[in-house]
Amino acid sequence: MAWEYNENKLAELMLYVADKLRNDRAGGATKLNKVLFFAEFAHMRRYGRPITGADYQKLEWGPAPRRLVPVRQDLVDNGLATVEEEFFLGYLQHRLVPSGPVEPTLLSEEERLTVKEVIEDLRGLTARQVSQLSHDEEGWRMVDVGQTIPYEAAVLRRPVMTASVRARGEVLADQFSRR
Repeated sequence: MAWEYNENKLAELMLYVADKLRNDRAGGATKLNKVLFFAEFAHMRRYGRPITGADYQKLEWGPAPRRLVPVRQDLVDNGLATVEEEFFLGYLQHRLVPSGPVEPTLLSEEERLTVKEVIEDLRGLTARQVSQLSHDEEGWRMVDVGQTIPYEAAVLRRPVMTASVRARGEVLADQFSRR
């Protein structure tokens, strides 16, 4: 299903997340991208729709909105944010910093709650750790680099391999290998 994309809402979401990550030392561009992804897909799981409808593409280090760079540049060009460089654990990170207070008008209360919950879930994790979590998402695993991750993949989960299922599989594999 195609979701209606709202670029103004993506810009507001980016500012909102950047504002919430101000005090997170690991809150650079990579973590921002992953919070955006997890928020959109968590919202899809919970409410059956994404927050902005933005296309998220698979990149080597995890998913990111396809329109991230031009939207971020518009925020900078319009004086709504800056991109600051700072080192964290020896890595240079690029941090989106809102120029003033962020008062979201396009995000609903439930959307803001989803974002807050995702940020809380990811609190204390580095960009590398959050990237690894995104690589565990079925949507990221099912597409090739550069392809769009379908929102419908938000509801996909890896099958859980219980001890009894594994034991039964081993018995069957042993039986078939003797033939």
